[in-house]
Amino acid sequence: MSINRIGWIGLGNMGVPMAKNLVKAGFAVTVYNRTAARTAPLKEAGAEVAGNTIELWEKADIVITMVSDDNALRHIHNTGLEATAPAGKLVIDMSTVSPATTRELAGRLAAKGVEYLDAPVSGSVKPAELGQLVIMAGGKKSVYESALPIFEKLGKLSFYMGPLGAGNAAKLAINLYLAFNMQGMAESVNFARENGIQPSDMMAAINESALSSIFTKLKTPNLVNDLHPAAFALRLMAKDLRLAKEQGLHSPGGLALEESYRKAAAEGLGEEDLSAILRYVAKK
Repeated sequence: MSINRIGWIGLGNMGVPMAKNLVKAGFAVTVYNRTAARTAPLKEAGAEVAGNTIELWEKADIVITMVSDDNALRHIHNTGLEATAPAGKLVIDMSTVSPATTRELAGRLAAKGVEYLDAPVSGSVKPAELGQLVIMAGGKKSVYESALPIFEKLGKLSFYMGPLGAGNAAKLAINLYLAFNMQGMAESVNFARENGIQPSDMMAAINESALSSIFTKLKTPNLVNDLHPAAFALRLMAKDLRLAKEQGLHSPGGLALEESYRKAAAEGLGEEDLSAILRYVAKK
C-alpha cells in the first residue's frame, strides 16, 4: 500500500496543524472539508483541495479523519466517504470517539475491502503544531506498521495498543487521568483560596513539589488568573468522560468526574478550557 498520497478530512484546531506537518514532510496531501473556507490554510501550505470525496479518493491512498465526536465522524462516513471508497485503501481515524463506533465503521469499510485504524492522539494544539503528539493505535498490527512513517511526522511517539477500538480505549483512559489531574488542581486551588491563600502562591508551591508536572505548569496561568482560553474545551472532556462511562467506567472517582464535567458544561462552561472546572468547583 502506498502511503505517499494522503487525504485529510477535518480542519479544526488540531486538524490544520497536523495536516500542515504532513505537507511539510513531503507527503502529497489533499484536503476536503464541508466548510470549504477552512481549506484555505492548507491550500496556502501546498495541499490540494478536493471538492468531494470521489475526488479525494482519486488523489489519495489513505484518508485521515480528525473530527470532534462520533456524530461528526458518522456524518462523514454516511455522506460519501464510504460510498466512494475503493478497495485496497486505508482510513485512519485520529478523532476521540467510542470504540464501538470504530468497530462499526471499520466493519462497514471492511466489507468494501478497505482497512481501518483508530489512532487518536494525546496532546493539544501546540504539540500538534510541533509534531509532538502521542498516538495510540488500534487495528491490524501490519496496517499500523505501514502507517508508521505518517505517525512519525505527526507525533513524538506512537503505540500499538491492540485490535480495533484499543486506540480509542487508551485515549479515553488518558483523558480520564487528565480529568482527575485538572479536577484535583482546581479543588486544591479553590480550597486554598477559601482558606486565605492566593492561587498564585498555591500554584507556586505545587510547581515546586513532588506533584509538579508539565501539566501543572501549563495550567498555572489559567488557575491564577481565572482565565480559560480553550486549548482543550471542557465540553470535549465532558464528551470523553461520557464515552468512558458508556464503555463501562464504574469507579467511584471516575463517575464523580463524569458528573462534574457534565454539569459544568451544562452550566455554560463548555466552550472554555477544561481548567474552567475551577469555576464550577467554586460554586459548590
